[in-house]
Amino acid sequence: MSDVIEHKCPCCGGTLQFDVDSQKIKCPYCDSEFDVKEMMGNEDLSQNYELASNAGEEWDEAEMGMMSEYQCESCGGDIYTDADTTATLCPYCGSAVILKGRLSGVLKPDKVIPFKRTKDEALNALKEHCQKSWFIPKRFIENNKLEEIKGLYAPFWVYDAELFADIRFTGVNERRYKKGDSEYVERKYYDVRRAGDIAFDHVPADGSSKIPDDLMESIEPFDYNQVEDFNTGYLSGYVADKYDIDQDQVRPRVKQRMTEGSVDAFRTTVHYDEVSVRGTDVKAKSSNVDYVLYPVWLMNTKWEDRNFSFAMNGQTGKIVGNLPWDLKKLFGVIAIIIIAITTLATVIWYCSEGEFSIGALAVGALIGIVISAIVYAVINSKLKNVKFEHGASNYYRPGSMVLRISSDNFVRKEVRKIN
Repeated sequence: MSDVIEHKCPCCGGTLQFDVDSQKIKCPYCDSEFDVKEMMGNEDLSQNYELASNAGEEWDEAEMGMMSEYQCESCGGDIYTDADTTATLCPYCGSAVILKGRLSGVLKPDKVIPFKRTKDEALNALKEHCQKSWFIPKRFIENNKLEEIKGLYAPFWVYDAELFADIRFTGVNERRYKKGDSEYVERKYYDVRRAGDIAFDHVPADGSSKIPDDLMESIEPFDYNQVEDFNTGYLSGYVADKYDIDQDQVRPRVKQRMTEGSVDAFRTTVHYDEVSVRGTDVKAKSSNVDYVLYPVWLMNTKWEDRNFSFAMNGQTGKIVGNLPWDLKKLFGVIAIIIIAITTLATVIWYCSEGEFSIGALAVGALIGIVISAIVYAVINSKLKNVKFEHGASNYYRPGSMVLRISSDNFVRKEVRKIN
């Protein structure tokens, strides 16, 4: 029994690959093109295929459990994959192969979003990303070495849910007033409640433990309007992983994002000088989950014995990846800002008072430090753009929020004399 699936060209017998530009199956040898659904429409992935696993005598039992060996039908070469790979390329002849048995039963994806961005686009995006700031070391731009680039269909659990959210806020209104020669601050506290219906569609959760979750969340969102029914034709020419994190493990993260999204949405109806969340009670009225493959370009570079990972959304082209600081430039700019602000504050004081002041010097230094911190935060957000997403605003179903309960109750008043 064969251990790999290779889609052969009916015209010349060559191995077919999915072409990003035409969104069709294409033969790289005779240039014949075929529609994915027509070409693959009769394939049956519901059978249970046995998996060949023979890592050779040199592997011990623990290593054998993590490796699988397949033979390429085009050249006879051996293909080694880890236990979670479902599609790959032969390292010898480059033929696209899909591993039988990995896509059957519960492991078969429901949907797939095809690649829209090519390898060249990913490489160009990486180059532009690495040149985006003056604070990146010039040596990194010139000398980092691309260790790996691969087009990966990453496994995601994608949730739809209709919720009933009951959110409690504390609202505060503040005013300042004078009474006689004294100034006061008055703060009025309110118990605010907002409850009602809200829905989110296509909230994703990374189903692979091998890819950092924050890296995958950083390349969101994907346009789910371009999703297709799963078909192995889309996998040809790319690597694909099956999930190794199940629904039970990702569900808390999805619930957290939906809860945050509900709070954010209902908070827009609360109007006070200060608003804080006191409590949430969110229940699912209905929900659905699909196993979907999303297209991702993964790139790894190495510089000064440090590894840097980057990811590009294979559909939208959004690229993320943390970049190194040029510490000499950073400290130089911070020093210039602090010295300039301190000097300016000292000069202004001297011109107005006619004398030098340690206090003015200290105030100038403090302002310089604050401005430096702001500059650092802004630049750091550009260089370190890999982070977990807050909430689920990208997945809010338009018009789904319906307020059922809206109440604002005065709780107490505090008055404080400030001078």
